[in-house]
Amino acid sequence: MITPKLKRNIKRIIPFGLIWLIFGIIFLFIEHSATKDFGYTVNGVIKLDYRIVLFALPVVTIVGLIIGIIELLFINQLFSKNSFLFKLIGKLIIYSLFLIIIICFTYPIAASIELKTNIFDNDVWSKFTEFLNSITFLSTSFQMAVSLIFALFYNEISEKVGSNAFLNFIVGKYHKPKIESRIFIFLDMKSSTTIAEKIGHHEYFKLLRDYYNILSDAVINYSGEIYQYVGDEMVVSWKISDGKRNNNCIKCFFKMKYDLHNQKNKFIDKFNEHPTFKAGIHVGEVTTGEIGRIKKDVVFTGDTLNTTARIQSLCNELSVELLVSENLLNLLELDKDFLAKFLCSQKLRGKEESIDIYTI
Repeated sequence: MITPKLKRNIKRIIPFGLIWLIFGIIFLFIEHSATKDFGYTVNGVIKLDYRIVLFALPVVTIVGLIIGIIELLFINQLFSKNSFLFKLIGKLIIYSLFLIIIICFTYPIAASIELKTNIFDNDVWSKFTEFLNSITFLSTSFQMAVSLIFALFYNEISEKVGSNAFLNFIVGKYHKPKIESRIFIFLDMKSSTTIAEKIGHHEYFKLLRDYYNILSDAVINYSGEIYQYVGDEMVVSWKISDGKRNNNCIKCFFKMKYDLHNQKNKFIDKFNEHPTFKAGIHVGEVTTGEIGRIKKDVVFTGDTLNTTARIQSLCNELSVELLVSENLLNLLELDKDFLAKFLCSQKLRGKEESIDIYTI
């Protein structure tokens, strides 16, 4: 089975291939249109025919996919602590070297296809030498640079707003508000004010960054979407199908707890503090849509979010780390690994009807 993490990576890598394919088609069309009526051929140019096109388009797509894999699995980590500008320049240098290698590998193959000979023929390498010393080489490099910049730009934007949110913006999924049912978990760090006062706000920010990085792995592994960070509070959301499947929304909480506990000594060594959290989970209808003029965002509104926040706020009062609503339990099919325990029937602030509260 494809794991949620692998599925997420595949969904993020595919657009790299599509971007390179689209620009490959555009540049091939432009080049063909600009030269078809002239009686001469620029040095180093490979004449287009169906064989070259059938070779070139899959190749540029594969190059895009390879760049996506390198970008997401390796380069992003290398430049994770650098500014956007430094990161962009560093990546352009690395990828420029990579693309030169690609040109040296693919051009002789394309030339051998055009000349209908094998790749070791002297004519192929004479044409390749001619290509490297021609304006065609500069044109090809420019085309590849444009494809690369757009691919990197896509990655940076999707990193900032989330790949799902970015795709939703592109396709206009929430341009008009929609009513949908979703599962929400509100996580709140315990004693965050006390921790911030002890270690200072600068160190607290570093702690918060490490804290969120650790929790994010569980969100990825259990098909969640990070909706927002509000200070020391993190809101995660699932589509009903994703959150219900294999009790993902519940397993996500316990995986977060497990991962954070495993890093306890590192937090103590670095900050002399170990963060913990409490959480509330609820399910219900929300209205989802784009909002904002200067800065657009996809937001959820509705009583479901208010109820989830209020459920989470009862954790201290009931002395538990996790509270869930009866609505959520009725949706899930808990297996033998989990035990749901009824705690109380609570009338939440601003609500006329009481809601049954459980812990797991």
